[in-house]
This record gives sequence, structure tokens and C-alpha cells, in this order.
Amino acid sequence: MKASHLLVHASRLLPLCALPIVPAVLLGQGVTTASISGLVTDEKGAPLVEASVLAVHLPSGTQYRAFVRAGGVYDVPNMRVGGPYRLTIAAIGFQPRTQEDVFLNLGQNLRLDFRLARQAVLLEELKVTAEKHEVLNAGRTGAATFIDPDKVAVLPSIKRSTRDLTRLDPRSDGNFSFAGRNWLYNNISRDGSYFNNPFGLDDPAPGGQTNAEPVPYDAVEQVQVSVAPFDVRQGGFTGANINTVTKSGTNQFRGAIYSFLRNDALQGNRVRGLDVVANPDLSYIQSGFAFSGPLIRNKLFFYANAELERTDDPGTNFVANPGTGTPGFGVSRVQARIMDSIRTRMIQQYQYDPGPYQGYTHATDNNKLIAKLDWNINPNNNLTFRYNFLDAKRDLPPHPFVLSFNNSGRGPNQTSVPFCKSGYAINNNLHSFALEVNSRATAFANRFFSSYNRFRDFRQPFSEDFPTIEIGEGGVSYTTLGHEPFSIHNILV
Repeated sequence: MKASHLLVHASRLLPLCALPIVPAVLLGQGVTTASISGLVTDEKGAPLVEASVLAVHLPSGTQYRAFVRAGGVYDVPNMRVGGPYRLTIAAIGFQPRTQEDVFLNLGQNLRLDFRLARQAVLLEELKVTAEKHEVLNAGRTGAATFIDPDKVAVLPSIKRSTRDLTRLDPRSDGNFSFAGRNWLYNNISRDGSYFNNPFGLDDPAPGGQTNAEPVPYDAVEQVQVSVAPFDVRQGGFTGANINTVTKSGTNQFRGAIYSFLRNDALQGNRVRGLDVVANPDLSYIQSGFAFSGPLIRNKLFFYANAELERTDDPGTNFVANPGTGTPGFGVSRVQARIMDSIRTRMIQQYQYDPGPYQGYTHATDNNKLIAKLDWNINPNNNLTFRYNFLDAKRDLPPHPFVLSFNNSGRGPNQTSVPFCKSGYAINNNLHSFALEVNSRATAFANRFFSSYNRFRDFRQPFSEDFPTIEIGEGGVSYTTLGHEPFSIHNILV
């Protein structure tokens, strides 16, 4: 199955180039920008046509210009999310007005109205305010939840995952499903790029099958969750649209180094008053660095974030019965002496070692990188290029039910303990490229977007080629050994 995905997207193009490109517009895209609009009048309420509008993104020096049209209306589209912005309105013969500390959320159309006084007239101080209500305002385009940079920075996240952020949406079930819809019906976009799991199993996001986030958590700037958006650029889903925009560089050089550690000494060893018998040495480490800044001040910026994650979990939560008593909490009915005899016979008679049946660990590892360039080509054109890399692997036991006696399960559980080599590993590999060009002119705004995602998902057996052997006792599975016969044929190339 081919997993590479190429997408070209354009909106509000000139008629000359609209026909060959527009059909891709509605195919599960995400919004990456915001906009400001409003009304400019004089002190008597008459519209001020041809007044100039200048919005400056202070951290990067990026400028957005527009002119007031007939009726006193102005629009500044395709603006970078975040802030702060300084917005200045000027007209000949009138005192200019400035609005400081303007912040834009992902997909937001913020309305700011201005009333200018004539230059020769001294008026009292005029306060300009924007609508602050997060739910009820004219700029909303459908029921949506915005997680802005301040919330991303302060909200706790045990796994350091955007899924901890999407739980803020009241329609979430807390596990990535929204409005009662299965999570496989969601659409996930990253910087406007289609970012779903093309394999269609287990998890809706790339890397989900290996418990990996596709991008470092520190690279996330804003997240938007929409269930029924009005924006025609968002479609191709019946669950929710989870739209994430990553950070960009600014005129300041910034760097960060981080590491999060955990081991078995920091984890409890008792469940409901009972000690856990299977308790191997465990570890978790997540480390990375981020660096951003200007290549050319006010012109060209970069952002990079690299991260690795290493996790060792118990391969089994059960141990074999040493023969000193009846099975108890965390102790299987499987006898240790029988398991030892099976392993010895396989080695001596068939020169095949099925591996240990207890005391081993499963690894969950991943490496990821995001690199981003932002280029202010001129006051009317901005270009963004993003590259994302993920290499993730997760060890798993054999499928819990396939080939088991009476569908009793192959364990590890209280009745069955498999050998280590009967398991397999899932691999998720991703290379993602996205290019976006935003243009603005007096009469129209234009967005060109193109992305290419290359997914490579495959399974690796722990065992060398050997028949799968299922041993049962009392009509239920007792142990499993040999080559994993099914999941390894799930390949996405």
C-alpha cells in the first residue's frame, strides 16, 4: 500500500489558476493563519475611505498592510498567529490611532473598530477595545476550542502530548474522541498539512501505534478543535478537526534544553493493598533541545526542535507459579518448572531458543525532529517551509486472542504466559514536508499550500523463522512460542 500523500491547496486564487488547483481545497485541510477586520470612521461616524492600516508582529518585525475600502471597512488576512501585534490606523488630516498588545488565535477573525479625530481638534482620550468573550462573538466561525500559547505553556501534561490539550474541549471524552464520534473519524492537521494515520488501525494520528507524538511538545504554539466549522477550508471529517500550528522563529535568539526522567523507584508497587510481583527495573527519559532566531532580521527566521524518548516497560505483569502455592495477585497458574522444561526441550531438540517468559522488558523508543523557515519576501508576501521527521518503535507481546484456545487469550494473564520471542515490534516512520505562501493585495488575498507526507509503517517479529506453537491446558491457552504469524504482514510502504 502506498502511503505517500501529496496535496496542493489554494484559496481565493485569480481565475487564471483557480480551475486546476481548487478541487484540492476541501480535502481535510487546516487553517494556519488569523486575520483582523473592522470599521474606520471619523468622529461623526462617517467612513474614512483610503485610510491606511499597518499591523506589525513585534517579535519578528513582520508587517501587514491594508487600505480602508468603501464603507470604511478594512481586512488584514493571512496573518501569523500569536503576537503581540501593534495596529496603527492613519489618514491624512486625522490623528493616527494605535492599538497595542493585540494577540491572534488560530483561525480567528478579530474585529477592531477605530474612530479617528481630525488633526486640528483636541478630543478626550478614546479607548479602543476588542471583544474578549471566548465563546460568544461575531468573529467565531463555528463551535471551536482554542488553546493559545499561554495555555499551552502552563497546562500540565504527563505525557507531554497535545491530547492533554484537546481534553479542554467540552465535547471530548478525554481520549481523543469528540461529540460521541469514534476517534478514527477525526481529521488531524499540522501546520495546515494532512496529518492522519493512513494505516487506519488503532490510532488516528501518525506515531500513535507506537505511543509517540509526531512532533515535540515544545514545538506546539496553538491548537484548535472544531466539530462543525463554517470555514470551507476545513473538511473531510465527521468527528473533530484538530488543527495544530507549530512555533516559528523571531528576531530574538532563543534556546532550550530539557530532560524528563522517571524510573521504577518513582512508581508505586502496590495495587489495592497488594504488592506487584513482576517488578523489573524500569526507566523513562525524554530529552531534547530547541533553538530559534533570525537568519536576517525582520526578513528570514528559523526554528528547530529535536527530541528523543526512551521507555522500558515490563514485558509481562505476571510471573509463573514457582510451585509453592496457589496462583495469587500477579502470579499465573503457569508452572515455572513446566516453562523451564519447554524452553530446555526447544533448545536441545530443535536448536530454537524461545526467549525468557518473565523478567524481561519491552522498549518504546522514538526520535523526532521539526525544522521550520519563515521568510518575509516583501510586505505583501510571506513564505513558510516545514520539515517533520519521526522514527518510532514499540515492542508488544503476541496478539492476545489470535490462535488462542477457545478465544481465552494468549496472555500474559492469570492463565497464560507467552515466551518473549512470540511478540513483535511496531515501527512508525514519517517524513513530512509543507510549503505555504500567503499573499495580500488591495482587492484579494491568496494562499498557496502544498504538502508531501511519506509514511512507512511495518512490524518486526522478535523470533527467527520458526513455527508458531500454542500449548493449551484445560481448554484454555497455557503458553505461546515461536514466530508471530499475523501482525508482521501489516506493512505500509
